[in-house]
Amino acid sequence: MIKKIAFLLVVLIQTITFSQDYKFGKVSKEELEEKFHPIDSTAEAAYLYNYRRSYFDFNQTKGGFDLITEVHQRIKIYTKEGFDYANKTINYYSPDSGDSESVYNVSGYTYYLENGKVEKEKLSKDGMFKEKKNKYNAVFKITLPKISEGCIIEFKYTLSSPYATSIDDVRFQLGVPVKKMEAKLEIPEFYAFNILNKGYYTVPLKKASKTFLVGSSTYISNTYNYEAENIPALKNNESYVANIDNYRGAAMFELAQTNFMSVGGEFKSYTRTWEQVSKQIFEYESFGSELNKSGYYSDDLSKILETAKSDPEKVGAIFHFVKNKMKWNGFYSKYADNGVRKAYKENVGNVADINLILIAMLREAGLNANPVLISSRGNGVPLFPTLNGFDYVIGIVQFPDNSYVLLDATEPYSSPNLLPVRALNWQGRIVQKDGTSAWVNLTASKHALEENFMMVKMTDDLSIEGLLRTKNENLNALTIRRNQNHLKDEDLKAKLEEAYKIEIEEYKIGNKDDVSLALTRTIKFSSEDLVEQINDKVYVEPLLFLTARNNPFKLEERKYPVDFATAWRDVHRVNIEIPAGYTVEKLPEPLAIALPDNIGVFKYQVTQNANKISTVAILEFNEPMILPDNYQFLKDFYSKLVLKEAEKVVLVKQ
Repeated sequence: MIKKIAFLLVVLIQTITFSQDYKFGKVSKEELEEKFHPIDSTAEAAYLYNYRRSYFDFNQTKGGFDLITEVHQRIKIYTKEGFDYANKTINYYSPDSGDSESVYNVSGYTYYLENGKVEKEKLSKDGMFKEKKNKYNAVFKITLPKISEGCIIEFKYTLSSPYATSIDDVRFQLGVPVKKMEAKLEIPEFYAFNILNKGYYTVPLKKASKTFLVGSSTYISNTYNYEAENIPALKNNESYVANIDNYRGAAMFELAQTNFMSVGGEFKSYTRTWEQVSKQIFEYESFGSELNKSGYYSDDLSKILETAKSDPEKVGAIFHFVKNKMKWNGFYSKYADNGVRKAYKENVGNVADINLILIAMLREAGLNANPVLISSRGNGVPLFPTLNGFDYVIGIVQFPDNSYVLLDATEPYSSPNLLPVRALNWQGRIVQKDGTSAWVNLTASKHALEENFMMVKMTDDLSIEGLLRTKNENLNALTIRRNQNHLKDEDLKAKLEEAYKIEIEEYKIGNKDDVSLALTRTIKFSSEDLVEQINDKVYVEPLLFLTARNNPFKLEERKYPVDFATAWRDVHRVNIEIPAGYTVEKLPEPLAIALPDNIGVFKYQVTQNANKISTVAILEFNEPMILPDNYQFLKDFYSKLVLKEAEKVVLVKQ
C-alpha cells in the first residue's frame, strides 16, 4: 500500500503545475511610487499579492502524508503605522516530544526607490530566528530590512506539517486591503473535506479534478482554487469585538472521511455531532480519567467539609480553596497536562488541570458537578463539530431545583456564576458522568455595574473641589481587580490625574481582594481645568470629567455584532454647589432614549435646587450583544448621548 501511494503522489505532484503573475524578486517602479491605496486611502499597508499553495506529500519514512504549504506575500507599506508588517511571525506546532511542524525555504526582500531607481535589500540570516513559545508551540520570526514609507516587502516560505488533515483556514480578508489573492489546495482522492465559508466576504470556489492512470489503476486529484482581487480590509479597530476572526471572510476545511480501500486500506468517517465530539473528549485519558482520580485531595477536603454543610456552602468553600491553592500557568486546554495529582502537589496547572481538580472535589463532596467544554473568545465560535472547537473547560454544579452555578477556578477574582471575559463565548457543552452532553448558556447572570457619586464645590475663583465615590460590581469588578490589583496606588492615581485633569489629594481602594463585596474607590480631588469663563458667563459640563467625549462606533455599516460580553449598567450622580453671587441661566434639557425592544436605555436629567445642581445619567444595556440590524440605531443612540452630555450649564454672575 505504501509503495503504491508513494508512486502515485510523485506522478500527481509532477503533473500539476502553476503559473504566477507575480514573479518573486521583482517589483515595478509604479508600485513603489504609489503614495496611498487607490481604493482605501486610510490603509497603512496593502497586500499586493497573497499566494498560498497547500498539497499532500507522501512521507515514505513514516508511511503517511505531510501537508506542505507554500506562501508568497508582497506588501506595500504606505505609512509608519504599516511598519509592523515587516515583522512576520509564523506560528507552528513544536512539542517537546512527538512530531513537529517545520518552516524552511525562507527568503525575502525589501524594495525601495533610490535616485529614481528600484533597489532591493535581501533578508539576511540575522533577520530570521526561531523562538520556543511554550512546550507545544514555537514561532519563526522574520524581520525585513531597510523599512521606510513607500517601500515594498516580499517574502516566501514553506511550512511542512505531519498533521496533514489539519488544514489552516483559507483567509480571504486581512487587516488591510488585498489587491490579488490566490489559494490553491491539492487533495488526493483518499481524503474528503467539508468546506464551510465564514464571515461576510466570500470568494467563489473553483473545483477541478484530474484523473491519472497509474499502471492499470486510475486515481483522482482534487484541486480547490480561490482567486479574488481588490478584497476590502476587515480592520480590528472598532469597539466591542470579541474576536475579529469570527467575522473575517475565510474558507474552513473539515475532514469528513478517508478512503484508502483502492490501495488496500480502509474507509473511515470523521463527520461528528457535538454529542460525539464531547463524548470523544470525555473518553480521553487526560480528561475523563483525570476526573475519576481521587485521594490526593482527601485531607484538604475533609477540613473544608468540617464547616461547610449546605450545598451552597460546599460550593463556595471548595471553589475558594482551589482558587487560592492553584496558580494558573496561562495555558488554555481541555486536557490535563501533567495530570491532576502532579498539578495539585505542585500548586500549578493549565485550565483543565485546575478545573478538573475543582470538579473532582465537588463530586467527592456529594455535589452534582460536571465539566463544561467551551471555546474561549480567542478561539472563536466553532462553526461545525470538531475537537478543536473546544479549547477550555470550566465546572458546573447543578442543584435539585434546576438552578446551577458556573465556576472557573483559574481566575482568582471570579466567584460562582461570574466567569472571566475569556470564557464568555455564548455557550458551552456540559459533559455528564456517562459521557452524554448538552448545551448551557455562558452569559453572565448579572449586569456589570459601575456607580459614581460625586459631590463638588465650585469656589469663588471657579476652581473645583470634590469627592468621588465609585462602586464596581460583577464583571466590572473582576476585570478591574485583574488589571489593576498588581499596580501601585501611586501609578493608578497618576493615570486618573492625567485622564481627568485633576489633582488627587486622597486615594483609597476598598475591598481590593474580597470578591464577595463590591470594589470601591474614593478620591478627594481638585481642579482648575473643569470650568470655563467667558466674560461674565461661566460654563460647566454637568458630569465634569465623567462626560462621554466620543462615540465609540465609527463605521457607517457594521456587519458583525457589537459584543459587550455582558449586560451592563453605568450610573453617574453628580452634585455641584455653585458659589454665591452666581445664578443659573440655562440647564440642559432632560433626555430619555431607548434602542428597539429596550435592549439599551439612556436617561439624563439636570435639576437645580437653590445653589445646587444635580445630574443623574443612567446608561444600561440589557443584552450582551447588539446584532448588526440594530447597529445604526446604536450609533445614533450614542451620538445623541455624547451631544447631550456635552451640553453645559450656564451660570451668570450677578
